[in-house]
Amino acid sequence: MHGALLIAGTTSDAGKSVLVAGICRWLARQGVDVAPFKAQNMSNNSVVTTDGGEIGRAQALQAAACGLEPSVAFNPVLLKPESDRTSQVVVHGRVDGSVSALSYRERKPALLEIVTAGLARLRAEHDVVICEGAGSPAEINLRATDIANMGLARAGSLPTIVVGDIDRGGVLAHLFGTVAVLEPADQALVSGFVVNKFRGDPALLEPGLAQLERLTGRPTLGVVPFAPDLWIDAEDSLGHDGTVGRPGAPLGRDWLRVAVVRLPRVSNGTDVDALACEPGVSVRYVTAPSDLVGADLVVLPGSKATVSDLAWLRSTGLADAVLAHARAGRPLLGICGGYQMLARTIDDPHGVEAAPGHHEGLGLGAFDVVFDPDKHLGNPHGTALGEDVAGYEIHHGRELRDPGLPALVRTSDGAAEGLDIGNVLGTHWHGLLENDGFRRRVLARVASLSGRDVTISRTTSFAVTRTAQLDLLADLVEAHLDTAALIRLIEQGAPVGLRIVPPAGAP
Repeated sequence: MHGALLIAGTTSDAGKSVLVAGICRWLARQGVDVAPFKAQNMSNNSVVTTDGGEIGRAQALQAAACGLEPSVAFNPVLLKPESDRTSQVVVHGRVDGSVSALSYRERKPALLEIVTAGLARLRAEHDVVICEGAGSPAEINLRATDIANMGLARAGSLPTIVVGDIDRGGVLAHLFGTVAVLEPADQALVSGFVVNKFRGDPALLEPGLAQLERLTGRPTLGVVPFAPDLWIDAEDSLGHDGTVGRPGAPLGRDWLRVAVVRLPRVSNGTDVDALACEPGVSVRYVTAPSDLVGADLVVLPGSKATVSDLAWLRSTGLADAVLAHARAGRPLLGICGGYQMLARTIDDPHGVEAAPGHHEGLGLGAFDVVFDPDKHLGNPHGTALGEDVAGYEIHHGRELRDPGLPALVRTSDGAAEGLDIGNVLGTHWHGLLENDGFRRRVLARVASLSGRDVTISRTTSFAVTRTAQLDLLADLVEAHLDTAALIRLIEQGAPVGLRIVPPAGAP
């Protein structure tokens, strides 16, 4: 099998990332040499690759579905929002300035050359490449400079499937309208549809799908049911009600309740996914001081805008609630930007994240933070709470520690990192909670400090849980998609002579 395919969506969060992961996993289980590709991602959830760069976390998950290590080749352009109007640009894994929405347009022609060349290399190195679009191809105001949807499809002659989330409502209109607003050369590559997150009797949907095919000339290649056991999400696993994951019942009498502060520019919030794998551990994102009442563990996650998110924390009253929680001896964990907020001061002399200046932290640790112009990236190893651990670092802030400050982590070269003062823990390392032994020790400490009757599982494996989720995605693809049609599209490209759908109101 040789070829490529683009999965586009009617909207952001329609299911593109998980469908790509599922198709990749389904192909890999059949022995196909498959790789993922997303030309341009916009996300503050990222990982450090084995080749030392930075890519979207979704593409790292898709790589795992393929049985591959994450690589900058899978996501050549990453935009990391810094504010409502600006984003940091990461090209081939390295920071390459910041842009506004308007100034980014000027860079698109050069970036299109980068992503098309990258796709060509991947196609030469692997039998199959499954590409993921960005947002929606129906954003016709952006079409002239598009590098991730039909711009990429046209450049690479990629057959394209459009996926829509029926749980949002209006999916048939979304699917039809997506095709109808495209110019004829783009429509010629749109080869079919997938309906995602369907609940109920498929027979009730069938007349609508038949009418959609009559209107567009394109079949629906599958209806993927809503899967309650599927909680993994390639960007984040946050439910609509703020919950993370679907943990099993507690092994002891009590639940452990984890409150994760949903910062405006939260980064790598998926760090807490591993907690949600544990029986009896309830994880929720929160946005108000009252949400911290009764929490056994409060987590301050990473942030792409630490100083402004800290200001938001203060303006909402959450800073006072976090301080009261910690000063009462209750457990608090800060990760990356959330760890930096625990410092006495945060100094950004070069204006990396905000206007140059000196800012007061929460003052819970005897250390200060200074922002360096260059980003610190790494895949470090060490020990923490008596366990061997690995993680990854993505930050500009550098800690300046007072002598004798208790460290959470000892790196493999013996350096001190992070903070451990009993009920308050902090680290720059993402992914620490994915280390099973470390996570169990943290939860045992939380249970002890909170006085909960909790038995910590000795068998939960985050890696095994994630693998099972990827296999569940592949099972959904195999059971509910027309896989023979997928293979034809991959090998033969878009069918010739697909109907051109005129836009509404056209003569």
